[in-house]
Amino acid sequence: MQLRLRQKLGVAKFSNACVPEEWFIRKSTFTGQETFFPKDLILSRIDQIINKKDDLSLDELAEKLSHSPLLPDLYATSDDLKERNIVSVIVLDRYGASPGSEQAAVYSFQQMLPLFTINQLLANGEISLEEGGLLLETLNEQWPKPDGKPYELLFFRKMGVSSCLLVSVPADLHFDKGVKVVARISLVELAEQLKGKLI
Repeated sequence: MQLRLRQKLGVAKFSNACVPEEWFIRKSTFTGQETFFPKDLILSRIDQIINKKDDLSLDELAEKLSHSPLLPDLYATSDDLKERNIVSVIVLDRYGASPGSEQAAVYSFQQMLPLFTINQLLANGEISLEEGGLLLETLNEQWPKPDGKPYELLFFRKMGVSSCLLVSVPADLHFDKGVKVVARISLVELAEQLKGKLI
């Protein structure tokens, strides 16, 4: 797919922005080595290109899309997050920066992603407000990792006790039968969703 984009557009810079290297999943198959892509990420990226192509030049679009998918240099105020329906008032009040602090009015992408994640899981009814605090603590302490690998966030319960875990992808995890995996979320996909709402 990337090769076709490069040939068709004739612009390596733009095609690298379209499909970042970390999205390439190379696997052995019975016909040899094949390259796969995460479907949701590719479809999201195509949607971003289609929606932005009339507003931005090819170079501007490539620049916006070429930032690291995990930590782009994007910022937003709490008002922006509310107005764009990125994070709800409840999540910002509970987990956001303390009110009255001038410095806390602007959130970096790294600060927004945990809030966005909590908001998604709360909206789907998968976690409670108390469990959101556990998730926020885990993401703030453990993410992003310096190794640059894609990670998934797993939220699970056993006998009413909640826990969450960051795991590098691809990984096969096997739990005992008493564990219920409530959510398994790709942080790269969530970062792409959030980035799409911000640009």
